[in-house]
Amino acid sequence: MNDKSYDIYHLKSYDYYLPEDLIAKFPVEPRDASRLLVLDRRTGRVEDKIFRDIIEYLKPGDTLVVNKTRVIPARLHGYKESGGKVEILLLKKRDEGWEALVRPAKRLRPGETVFFGEGVKVTAEIVDVSEVEGGRIIRFNNCPDDYQFIEEMGEMPLPPYIRRSAEESDKRRYQTVYAQETGSAAAPTAGLHFTEKLLYDLQAKGVNIAGIVLHVGIGTFRPVTCENIREHKMHREWYRIDEETARLLNNTRQEGRSIVAVGTTVVRTLETVYNDDYGFRAESGETEKFIYPGYKFKAVDKLITNFHLPGSSLLMLVAAFAGYENTMAAYRYAVENRYRFFSYGDAMFIK
Repeated sequence: MNDKSYDIYHLKSYDYYLPEDLIAKFPVEPRDASRLLVLDRRTGRVEDKIFRDIIEYLKPGDTLVVNKTRVIPARLHGYKESGGKVEILLLKKRDEGWEALVRPAKRLRPGETVFFGEGVKVTAEIVDVSEVEGGRIIRFNNCPDDYQFIEEMGEMPLPPYIRRSAEESDKRRYQTVYAQETGSAAAPTAGLHFTEKLLYDLQAKGVNIAGIVLHVGIGTFRPVTCENIREHKMHREWYRIDEETARLLNNTRQEGRSIVAVGTTVVRTLETVYNDDYGFRAESGETEKFIYPGYKFKAVDKLITNFHLPGSSLLMLVAAFAGYENTMAAYRYAVENRYRFFSYGDAMFIK
């Protein structure tokens, strides 16, 4: 693509050919046996590795930043009083209930009630229409504990491209080993490759492990539809960085070591909170940061990420970090060499 016959701001520039059989439907075991494509963003050179080889690329004093969010079994199946089937995908908790995507959206208007099975007293009331397409605000009734009900009745919200129903094993596998704080509607998938042993080995080498929280919602996985990607608006997602992590990241910078982000959610959080005057500091809030080529990174030095959908905001973030041509060439290489793609697929390390 050295002829520059593309436009980095045009949606079609982020399309690529992907055979259906390269979309991973199940994860590999153990987690760190996934393949790892290492990309040098300065030279464009790629290497084929196994994920556990990541330890070779991190140095003592580097800080690995992970997203400690925990995925809730956010997909609920119910029915209307008429008997029509209903699917609810919970996105995030709100004061008045939950923001959710519902199907069939056209038939679920405010005032409608969704039921959940014989003998189940809990119902969901459609309270309002939200600003996203297919979005509703719902409220659970006869429900002393929303989260307990969701854990009992919900299934893991596997992305639709996996094209299978969630299984019991997905409650463990579609979750990072360090997940702590409940609130995500999707997994921060780059972290799925880490085992407890690999994290232990990294710390034994002198690599710091720091945690942030960003609850993954529709902002991360909603497709970009604007032909000019600069017109795309991200949906807000809640994040938090604590004082201990902020201090560790500032120390890492002062010592000239690398900050290594595990996933695009970590990148967006760190780039949201970083300030030229004071570096990192503890804060929480909502981010709608959209990162695409031309963005100047300030907070992140290296990135671990999965292979993302064509035309997605995540692919655009990777292209911003690694360079557009490097990224698309690496994706073509990954396809040619039969890497596994998307949530349960293989990983990239961009250095």
